[in-house]
Amino acid sequence: MTFPKIGAHVSTAGGLWTAFGRAKEIGADCIQIFGASPRTWQAKLPNEEEIKKFKEEEKRIGIGPAYLHASYLVNLGSPNPELVLKSIRNLSDHLKIAELIEAAGLIFHIGSSAGMDKQKSLNQAISGMKKVLANVPGKSFLVMENTAGGGEKIGKTIEELAFIFKKLGSKRVKVCLDTAHAYESGIVRYDPADIKIFADKIDKELGLENVVAIHANDSKTLWNSHNDRHENIGEGHIGILGFKALAKEKRFWDKAWLLEVPGFENEGPDKKNVEILKQCFN
Repeated sequence: MTFPKIGAHVSTAGGLWTAFGRAKEIGADCIQIFGASPRTWQAKLPNEEEIKKFKEEEKRIGIGPAYLHASYLVNLGSPNPELVLKSIRNLSDHLKIAELIEAAGLIFHIGSSAGMDKQKSLNQAISGMKKVLANVPGKSFLVMENTAGGGEKIGKTIEELAFIFKKLGSKRVKVCLDTAHAYESGIVRYDPADIKIFADKIDKELGLENVVAIHANDSKTLWNSHNDRHENIGEGHIGILGFKALAKEKRFWDKAWLLEVPGFENEGPDKKNVEILKQCFN
């Protein structure tokens, strides 16, 4: 491999299959989409015609892998039992969409302990993920994302993700690393020595082969701020030098790099961000 696949989160306005055309326009090699609205509890499953169109466009345009991102409402670690049940149901629906369109996986935020004992919250999240996997058998991965760590969020550290991963012991559970969140949570600064320590730690705790995607985002907020704010590549506190240093760590090259940046026109990931990130590998 001479280059990792660099892609972006793209809109599906007009139908799930329309994402591939938008991805091609910005020079993306892989994509992330919402399979259903990220802001409602109801997730409408695609019909046969929509599934057929999605697969046809994927093949025609030749961009992939495709990942889905789950609803922002999900919280498997909540002290509210009703919220946990709704989260399990919603996450199951989104994973079912991933399975129907044969997407690589569903990336999701685990949730927040929201005042509950952290260990109890972690165990509850593990139980919820087991139920989701049982509800939706198949090949699509259930992909945990690390967090910036604010508001008692689960998944701030590699150790926390590893604890969940090992307890589940499922080949369908994987990890997505968000570059901004890792910086904002204080676990990596993106200088060469720190990146090597970071990659070594992931390999030891999780196995680098279990990291399938990287959310490539610069950070609008300072290191260890615990404040989740994305910025365009090179415009934030990680900066071009940080991304160039990260690009030199070849152990991350087999992952799908997915931009979730505001865009230079504030319309989401764009061609300029894709090109800047690709240049970091030259």
